[in-house]
Amino acid sequence: MPARNTINNGVRYSKLASDDDGYIDLQFKKSPPKVPYKAIALATVLFLIGSILITIGSLLLAGYFQVDDHRDRTIPVLIIGILVFLPGFYHLRIAYYASKGYRGYSYDDIPDFDD
Repeated sequence: MPARNTINNGVRYSKLASDDDGYIDLQFKKSPPKVPYKAIALATVLFLIGSILITIGSLLLAGYFQVDDHRDRTIPVLIIGILVFLPGFYHLRIAYYASKGYRGYSYDDIPDFDD
């Protein structure tokens, strides 16, 4: 261990070893991932609402529900369902693969609500 020296104002210091390159192992250690629970909950809600709207739109289009007066509203329900379903499915898929530890997937790929 190198000798400790004292400067005039009482601050202690020690010289680094000559073979030390100034790096420590802790600075290269990856911190545990922060799980964005709110974003995953929102993705789950989007996924469920989109699934329900796609199902209802498909049933309306197939004629399982009687909609004689408003037949023109079936396609918008299906389109809105698809537009809501896609981001929910995408972010849930990333969250699932990140939780299982697949290479190339991490929670950093999911946008988080910065509170």
